Amino acid sequence: MRHGKKFNHLGRKTAHRKAMLANMACSLIEHKRINTTEAKAKALRKFVEPLITKSKDDTTHNRRVVFSYLRNKFAVTELFKEVSVKVGDRPGGYTRIIKLGNRQGDNASMAMIELVDYNELYDPKGNKAKKTTRRSRRGGKKATAPAADVQTSQEEE
Repeated sequence: MRHGKKFNHLGRKTAHRKAMLANMACSLIEHKRINTTEAKAKALRKFVEPLITKSKDDTTHNRRVVFSYLRNKFAVTELFKEVSVKVGDRPGGYTRIIKLGNRQGDNASMAMIELVDYNELYDPKGNKAKKTTRRSRRGGKKATAPAADVQTSQEEE
């Protein structure tokens, strides 16, 4: 019976699942976003977010703990040097899952998982940066610019 076992086994044995999640986490850290199935993306989020939290405090112990999960020293270095600096002030929620629709071959629901701080273009609330220029409806400054154009056109003739 599976009482109290909440995580998704993804149809794999333990060793295969841990290896797959470690590889996907290394790819996410390296490329900052990956496309995968929705179930794997949700499992990867639960796997990688505690590791990113550990990377905020750069100690030898935390590096060894993260290395025991990822098993890739280049990913650990990238995580502790670049990613942790970017997410330093964020209290959690380091990844975002965006649903992409269904895959052509087997109709599996696909999703893109990405690190939140590395995508400046996507804003889920739709807030756009306010424009800094303010325009008047009276057109006070327009009168000076056309007058200069008229003078230059008269000089050319």
